[in-house]
Amino acid sequence: MSVGRHSEAATAKQPGRRLILSIIGAVVVVGLVSSGVFLWVGGYLNPLFASAEAGCTETEQLSVVADTSIAPALTEIAEKFDANSDLCVTTEVTAQDSADTAAVVASGGEESDAWIPESSVWLDRMNATATSLGQSPPEVDVRESIASSPVVFAGAATKATELAAEPVSWARVLGGTLPTILPDPEASAASLAGLLALRGHSSPDDPRQFAGAMIELGKSIPASTGAAFGTVSASQDPAVVVTSEAQVAAYNLDDPAEALVAAYPVDGTVSLDYPFVSMSAPDDAAEDDAAVEADADAAPAETPVATRSELLDAFEAAVRESAKTLAAAGFRAPDGTGELDITGLGAEAPSATAALDGAAQLEILRAWSVLTLRSRMLAVIDVSGSMEEPAENGLRRIDIFQQAAVGAMQKFSGEVELGVWVFSTARNGDLDYEDLSPIAPLGDAAHSQEIAGIIQSLPARLGGATGLYDTTLAAVQRVRETYDPEKVNSVLLFTDGKNEDENGIDLDTLLAELAKIDDPTKPVPVIMIGFGPDTDLAAMQRIAQATKGAAYSASKPEDLGTVLVDALSQRSCRPNCG
Repeated sequence: MSVGRHSEAATAKQPGRRLILSIIGAVVVVGLVSSGVFLWVGGYLNPLFASAEAGCTETEQLSVVADTSIAPALTEIAEKFDANSDLCVTTEVTAQDSADTAAVVASGGEESDAWIPESSVWLDRMNATATSLGQSPPEVDVRESIASSPVVFAGAATKATELAAEPVSWARVLGGTLPTILPDPEASAASLAGLLALRGHSSPDDPRQFAGAMIELGKSIPASTGAAFGTVSASQDPAVVVTSEAQVAAYNLDDPAEALVAAYPVDGTVSLDYPFVSMSAPDDAAEDDAAVEADADAAPAETPVATRSELLDAFEAAVRESAKTLAAAGFRAPDGTGELDITGLGAEAPSATAALDGAAQLEILRAWSVLTLRSRMLAVIDVSGSMEEPAENGLRRIDIFQQAAVGAMQKFSGEVELGVWVFSTARNGDLDYEDLSPIAPLGDAAHSQEIAGIIQSLPARLGGATGLYDTTLAAVQRVRETYDPEKVNSVLLFTDGKNEDENGIDLDTLLAELAKIDDPTKPVPVIMIGFGPDTDLAAMQRIAQATKGAAYSASKPEDLGTVLVDALSQRSCRPNCG
């Protein structure tokens, strides 16, 4: 059987922070494997006995590591291959998440003969990780895919009628009208490919649309696809999980209390490929085969002798000839065709394109990592008397802020930590600022309700002039005093004017003090948002530059939501964002 192949060492991209951290977990996996705690998946006794009965004095072992989604099917194929083969071979299949395998291979710790990841994007991740470790991308032999699985939306079967009331689509995810759960794309190729599809349906003229959708999806990130399935099954309201058809199949084949149904996006989708990857580059395999052939002279005449590459090729051929076994596990053919007979899935293959753009997926992953970094913010709100003045739409400036603040609060996940200050001259004795709520998680219902109450009470707190500079310095000092290195710590300051505190520090003194307390190990960027025509944007920009923050201008309620998306999505490029 002719199989196309090529040697792969793709141009690597720098990975995001979570990708680097995942290497640590992968090293732990290596330790588990070497210590024997990691369990091999597969039936070895039957093939071993079969080889002995066939007259094999010893058997050659093939080691295959496969993504957990396809490992059970490959184990079944391996058992039949070993039992029916006259090659005296025992094939061991290890189930391991592709994210872990990619990191292990990148660090040089994987010794398997072959790897079947759930997507070619893991090869790009492998190369990027190796580069981040200062190593050359591993030389492997990437062969054609053995199967495919389209990205779908999975919902609870009992909610199928409600879900079908309106066609499911990526457009609805972008518009926020389809409650959607996205397993972490750091670990799920289906999620990452889904984000690629989502970006393809977003407006090319408004990058904030896609960024805003990712912020919404990142509000709650389940620990695994299985956890996401459990969430939609237990939910009272209809919701969907971005996943693959094969993962829905595996879930339903396990006979759960409530099955899932796969909903196929009406505006098209992408498909995961499952490449067959030989872990030896072609030249290395030739050297190994030469060594095996050299040893063949000493082998008993009755024992068939095959090189390792021949054994691997034979197993690959067996896999490609096992379309029925793969289909029974929920996999389509490599070209996306084929019929399935599994509860919850459509029999006919949906129209899908291969998610081949690995560079684009890595770019999306970096953006996701930035947007979903958990924040710890101190919101500092101007309550000077000028906030009572009308804006362009006739509403008071404080009314605009209240409307926008409610929408902004909904963009944050429960893991975001938020505190609230208000400020105006002589607000709190001689101080221009007043601490109304400490920095704490929004997931705490009492804390979230307290902040909502503060927002509603703002009109009653108006008065005084704008004490901008003293407040900014104090806010930065407060955040740094309680700094959390595991989060993005920042000050989010809203004002409608310029500094009017004649008894406070001036701009030059503020900038000098900020420089004096600057600590690169504890950055506290100040994100300044100005309302109306009276703001001193030049001064705001200088403060933002000094703290590696950003300055924005907003005049309408909807502007604050736009500014918030910018403030979150530009965290990796400050202070030089385009």
